[in-house]
Amino acid sequence: MYGGDEVNAIVIDLGASAVKAGYAGEESPKVHFPSCVGAITRDKDAAEAKANGGAGDARDVEMAEAGADASTTPKKESDAGSKSKANGSDATRDLYVGHFALNYRRENMEVVSPFDEKTGLLSDWDLVENIWRHTLTDRLHIDPTEHPVLLAEPNFNSKECREKSLEILFETFQPPAVFLAKNACLSSYSAGRPTSLVLDVGYKSTVAAAVHDGYLLQKSVSRSRLGGEILTDCMQRSVESKGVNVRPRYAFKRTESKQNKGTFDVKDLDDYKGTTTESYHRWSVEQIVSDLKETVCRASENVFNEEEHANIPTVAYELPDGTEIQVGSDRFKVPEILFNPGLVQTFPGAEAIANPGGLPMQSVTSLVMESIARVDVDVRKELYNGIILAGGSSMLPNVRERLEREVLEQAPGQARVKVIASQNVMERKFGVWIGGSILASLGSFQQCWMSKQEYEEKGASLIHLKAP
Repeated sequence: MYGGDEVNAIVIDLGASAVKAGYAGEESPKVHFPSCVGAITRDKDAAEAKANGGAGDARDVEMAEAGADASTTPKKESDAGSKSKANGSDATRDLYVGHFALNYRRENMEVVSPFDEKTGLLSDWDLVENIWRHTLTDRLHIDPTEHPVLLAEPNFNSKECREKSLEILFETFQPPAVFLAKNACLSSYSAGRPTSLVLDVGYKSTVAAAVHDGYLLQKSVSRSRLGGEILTDCMQRSVESKGVNVRPRYAFKRTESKQNKGTFDVKDLDDYKGTTTESYHRWSVEQIVSDLKETVCRASENVFNEEEHANIPTVAYELPDGTEIQVGSDRFKVPEILFNPGLVQTFPGAEAIANPGGLPMQSVTSLVMESIARVDVDVRKELYNGIILAGGSSMLPNVRERLEREVLEQAPGQARVKVIASQNVMERKFGVWIGGSILASLGSFQQCWMSKQEYEEKGASLIHLKAP
């Protein structure tokens, strides 16, 4: 039991796309950066040569000025990483964490995720430790030993991952106390509803889960691998099928024209060729296409019909290199994938997305219905009346209205269906973190922390009792 409340707790939500962190009791996180990490693997000799050659501290990170040549204009920034062993071998990895560290292209730098591709759970604990260190010391500038930490965790998290998270936190950062809270419960707290059905449309997957009186009903958890990443991939395939080359920012230099004021000259850069990894190129292009998707896409009010949408007005979007593209029916077709996953197969070359094995690719509506069907009949009425729409990929216009309409069509006749989605962009995007901020600041919650002393006396497995 931890009784100290003189110092604010820290809330960390490490998601598949981004890390959100800040102080409990505040309205929004102070820290928000990508959860993927830049990694350069060096063999033992190369690592020693780099160290002896005065290449500088790995924590000195270079980043290009916004709008400048991202491969030749370095700038010192605080976003950084450190070194770690590469899979237990003699090789080491230089790790680069944060927006600025990733945006500066480095030779042979891969972009890697701390999450396992198949399970969706944390698996690369070196990356996790570096992400937490960057969060706590480099960005929040705190002494971790003085602040309890609340971690948001996947609804389907394993016992092994929960215990490993505790071990790293207590052994490496030594906070006075820790608590783990399920994402669905935190989204429910954020919406002010102790009982709800949370549909979290994330980057790598979509998860539906029922919360009853503040506790997750584990048997209700339903997952689909349909998420923002697949929508972005389909949008990119659509754009490129029309002959548009989405150039990443590191591949060109854009300067104001001396001849025509107000216009820009774009010069291709060649020094990146041969030393830029496929994963870094893919990540760089994805950032651009993701913004395109979020800017122009909206869900259709009714079931999408290609013929009916063929003649709708196009919307213009300017790529970073100045190329203007026109997006027509695909701005409705891409979000329609959330409701009809079979549409993925209609995008050029998307067969690999449609059939990679692993989790099924279910529609958001079927996930909601499946999750509700898994709980006791007595609870279902409340769940239908409190479906919380969460996650960054749920923020496309008309998704809430469309989901409510489809669930209403499939729900029992006596059910009152209500889909709740905050109109505040910050509340929707950071709902899990905000729920953690609310929970960790409650006076009644302070007795729930698992203290460092309890960890030392009883071990990490105690967390399953303290935070079921």
